[in-house]
Order: sequence, then C-alpha cells, then structure tokens
Amino acid sequence: MIEVSWFAALCDDDYEFLGVPNADLQSSWEHCRDIALRADQNGFDNILLPSGYALGIDSVAFAAGIAPLIEQMQLLLAVRMGEMWLPQLARQLATIDTMVGGRLTINIISSDIPGEQLESEPRYQRTREWMAVLRQLLNGESIDFHGDFVDLTLDPPRVGTVGGTCPPFYFGGFSDPAKQTAAEHADVFLTWPDTVASVADTVVDMGTRAAGFDRELKYGLRAHVIVRETEAEARAAADRLISRLDADTGEAIRQKSLDTASAGVQRQNELRDSATDDGYAEANLWTGVGRARSGAGAAIVGDPDQVLAKLHAYADVGIEAFILSGYTHLAECDLFARHVLPKLEHGPLYAA
Repeated sequence: MIEVSWFAALCDDDYEFLGVPNADLQSSWEHCRDIALRADQNGFDNILLPSGYALGIDSVAFAAGIAPLIEQMQLLLAVRMGEMWLPQLARQLATIDTMVGGRLTINIISSDIPGEQLESEPRYQRTREWMAVLRQLLNGESIDFHGDFVDLTLDPPRVGTVGGTCPPFYFGGFSDPAKQTAAEHADVFLTWPDTVASVADTVVDMGTRAAGFDRELKYGLRAHVIVRETEAEARAAADRLISRLDADTGEAIRQKSLDTASAGVQRQNELRDSATDDGYAEANLWTGVGRARSGAGAAIVGDPDQVLAKLHAYADVGIEAFILSGYTHLAECDLFARHVLPKLEHGPLYAA
C-alpha cells in the first residue's frame, strides 16, 4: 500500500508552456481550489499545499479555506519553521485539523524566511527546536523549553487535534544537517526525483541515521508526471511543455525561490547535467522540468504501464508515498487518475 498525493500550485507554479505566464493559471483561491477539489474527486489520498512568501498565496490561509470543502482526501500543509509565532502556529494547525476531520499532515520547511538569511547549521537548529516544540504542543503537552531559538514556558492551546496527537511531519533536505534533523524529528523523509539507484541509497542512508536515534522513518518521493496513452505521446507532451522556454527565463524563475543554493537543488542540477541530450537521466525520468523550476526538477514520463512500473521500482526500494504534479495541474491530475491511479493499491500512510 502506498500513499498517492497530488499538488496544489499555490506558488505560481502552473503552466501550459513552462516559462510562459498565463493569467488563468496563476496562483489564486479559485484556481488552487479547483485543483484540490479535482484531486479529491479523483481519489487521491493527500494533496501538498506548498509555501512560498514571494510566490502565490498563503498555504495556511488556503488550508483553512479548503478544509470544509474536502470530502475524503488529507491535506499536506507546508509551513516554514521560524516564519510565524510558534504557539499561534500550533493553534492554527490544531484548528485546521479539526476542520478537516483529523486529516491534516504537515510538511516542515526549513528554508530561509523572508528578509533573513542564516547559515545552514543555525537554520537547522531553529528547525529542530521548532519541530520538537510544535510536536509537544500538538500532542497537548505543556512546554518548558529554553533553546537558541525557542524560549517558551507555556501550556498547550485549548483546541487540540482530532486524535489528540501531533499530525505526522513530512520533511525533506539533502545537506547533512537536514538529514540529521529528519532522522531525529521527522516521520516521513521526502526526497526529490532521482534515479532509482540514488533513491535507494538515500533510503538506506536515512534508515541508518534514524536508527541512531532509535527511530524508523517512512519515505516519500516528490516528482512530476506526464502520462499519455503511448510513450511517443508522453514524450511529445514533455517536449511541448518546454517548447517556448529560453534559458534566461528559466534561470529567472529558478532564482525566485528562497532555496536555490540548497543541497537538494544542487543535486537536481547535477541530475539534469548528467542527462542525455533529450533530457532523460534514465528510462522514463525526464529532467526538462528543472530548466524552469527550483526544487523537484524531473518528471516520470511514459505510457500508463511505464509510469506504473517506475512507481513500483521506487516502491521496491522503500518509497511509500508519492507527491505528484503535472502541467497543467488540472489536466494532468485527470490523466493520471484515469490511466494509472486505478492500477495502484493506495491509501493514506496515516489513517485519520
């Protein structure tokens, strides 16, 4: 059983042609609402609500708005550690969890916050402290914590989560401090698209690190997908997606993100540099998306059987959750739901 999630393009990341702005696809309440509702109707298990200060709309506000409209799917809400007042964030998350019937999951983000830059180690120290205290508050526990970034003596908010425990933390990062933070504090370690062998190495590495804290992790993969009835049609759709993109525009889009210098982004750049002339790092793994996107920069491309086989290959090396997206997000959501989702044995990693 694997968890299959879709992606709501809250961070101005929806295009018909990469790098060509389209007012109808810009991040807005209406557009992102439609993506989330379509994913719910199509039977996805969860949906990632990403966070970016300079890009699109706010993830927490959006989650509160969409929660009463979602009938069965979970919400994977991205929150940036350090960006809000921690006790207020705990209360907001507990409130949203009650609004969505206990189906909240949390994507922990450790990038720089707007107007501030920290070196990697102190930034992850802040993240570790926030994760520890946030988990305690959402577990309904009182706080007496005095660290480098968090100094609190506080009772938990009266409103609690539906189950009385903290929703699971999904967390990704490729630097050594990030991996150690995940090993100690995360529930699900998220990796970006890579070769199957490299993903397998990551799972082994993170399993060893987690064992050092007497913990076990689950593993997820964030990737794009392009599925069509034939491989030729899928590859043509990939080529069409970047057919109007020039290098300067792609670089400008990548530089809008706060995490352009991260180890994960550097690995995506390496993957793209190692690909064949037509952009494939290995069979059915196309790196063209990374030409105009910071972060997850590759797509699983192929016919339904090829996409299914690729997902199974990742599952065989330890991936238990997939967070998928495609351009446009509504159209690709329908295509994946029609061609692949019914063939997968799937369900939430954490039942409400």
